[in-house]
Amino acid sequence: MGQLKAPAGPNRWLQLAALCTVPLIMVLGNSMLIPVLPDMGRVMNISKATTGLAVTAFSLSAGVAIAVAGFLADRYGRKLVVVPSLVLYGLGGIVSGLAGWRLGAGGFTMVMVGRVIQGIGAAGTAPVAMAFVGDLFRGGSRVTALGIFEASNGLGKVISPILGALIGQVFVWWAVFFAYALLAIPFALGVWFLTREPRRQKAPPAREYFRQVIGIFRQKGVPLVACFWAGTVALFVLFGVLFFLSEHLENAHGIDGVPKGVRIMWPVLAMSVVSFSSGLYLQNHKGLLKPAVIAGLIMAIGGTLLIAFIRVDWAFYTGLVIAGLGTGLQLPGLNNLITSSARSEQRAMITSIYGAVRFIGVAFGPPIYGALMRRSEAVPFWFSAGVLASSLAATLLLIRPEQLVEEEGEEEEAGGAETGGKRGGPGRTVEIPPWEPPADVPLGTRAPLH
Repeated sequence: MGQLKAPAGPNRWLQLAALCTVPLIMVLGNSMLIPVLPDMGRVMNISKATTGLAVTAFSLSAGVAIAVAGFLADRYGRKLVVVPSLVLYGLGGIVSGLAGWRLGAGGFTMVMVGRVIQGIGAAGTAPVAMAFVGDLFRGGSRVTALGIFEASNGLGKVISPILGALIGQVFVWWAVFFAYALLAIPFALGVWFLTREPRRQKAPPAREYFRQVIGIFRQKGVPLVACFWAGTVALFVLFGVLFFLSEHLENAHGIDGVPKGVRIMWPVLAMSVVSFSSGLYLQNHKGLLKPAVIAGLIMAIGGTLLIAFIRVDWAFYTGLVIAGLGTGLQLPGLNNLITSSARSEQRAMITSIYGAVRFIGVAFGPPIYGALMRRSEAVPFWFSAGVLASSLAATLLLIRPEQLVEEEGEEEEAGGAETGGKRGGPGRTVEIPPWEPPADVPLGTRAPLH
């Protein structure tokens, strides 16, 4: 009598597609708003620095709430956090949209209230979804999956300036906030119905859980914090430069609406393409994770220095694209190192802390760059090169991939037969063969092996 097999679950790559909608909509929370911030500032008669607080309120509230979201996701499940968080995210957009529509120039405070609600919702979205992806995939396929996941984040950054500018041009600036709710609901339904969490060990009660998390930082704190710093700097510089670009195009060149969105798109498109392709390449070259981060930082520094040194349009746009390419090269490696640094029962907390520091980087980028712009147009890029150089030094000296990556055998394999992985005991090396399309892909889609 043959051995009974558990029914096959949803295809992991279909689940990944559903989960990739989460960082896509989360990044819209700031990127889609950037093109209409000048319009909001004029209507509400507020300064550039104050206008930038619309980004800061969202990101800081997310950073504060994210530790709670991480614990709940590890303790009670990823989906039970992600789906309500998406609904809350959409609700915050409705509050801000109604404030802009009904209160006009006196509605800035309520716009900020809605942004705080959105930020709290965002805390349980992309960082928890990243942990979900880490649960679903192992070995080299995890690098690929996280590269695709980061690319969807980048895709959000690509389309959001155009989408935000188009909504602002066709309708009005506050209509952007209502777009969040229109997108959040179908994406929440997609995650709920198309994903299934793999079996994993549930996190212990809060006291023991946080003791375990503290233990991870005691063991791996230095390289882990260095990875956090590199990710934070990447997003801080990116959003600061995008804010600079939005203001510069409108105020210095009179470019607004969709043409402005198209120009903002190019550095982010470069980042997204490289993030996707490097994730595919690093699948079978995990030894290059740290070199990829280093190369990306060098490219980003080079791009910002080109803009600072050469004050002509071709250098400006070339430097932005080079910096975008560098950012895309950094992020898949950082994501994999951070996601692999913890076992599944603490993974959501680690990725949530990573998400929190990234949110902090995004939060402070626009107001700081808005202040730097008042000195000269070159100052923000000298500043960018300096901050990126600190990240490069931390990466070279402090990040140790062999110290970060948790052995796969110490985790319960999710779908072990599906991934081809073997569970090993403590101290044993687990061999995972190179990824090939899983067996549950429909016939006709699997290429023959040669």
